[in-house]
Amino acid sequence: MSTCGGEIHLNDIGTEFRCTIKDCSTVVDVSTVTTKELIFVKPSGERLTKTASFYTDGTDGIITYTSVSGDLNECGLWSIQGFVIIGTGEFHSNIRNFKVERNL
Repeated sequence: MSTCGGEIHLNDIGTEFRCTIKDCSTVVDVSTVTTKELIFVKPSGERLTKTASFYTDGTDGIITYTSVSGDLNECGLWSIQGFVIIGTGEFHSNIRNFKVERNL
């Protein structure tokens, strides 16, 4: 997972999340996927699934999502994982954690 800009805060809008899809250590060309999603798990355990976009053209294996109002609505430790369907195959990225900080 990558984010542009360092810390993530409660109710931030415009935070970019990226996941790279790999098969073992080889990047998967996801340019022909039929489904691309980023799955978030909030500190409360609630699951949030968002439709992802390609970071470039998909040949780099990277999918991305940019947060909107209402997404980052809990402080604490979150998890994220990318998911794609290519033909009859399904691939996931590694699970990454990130922290959503509180505001004043």
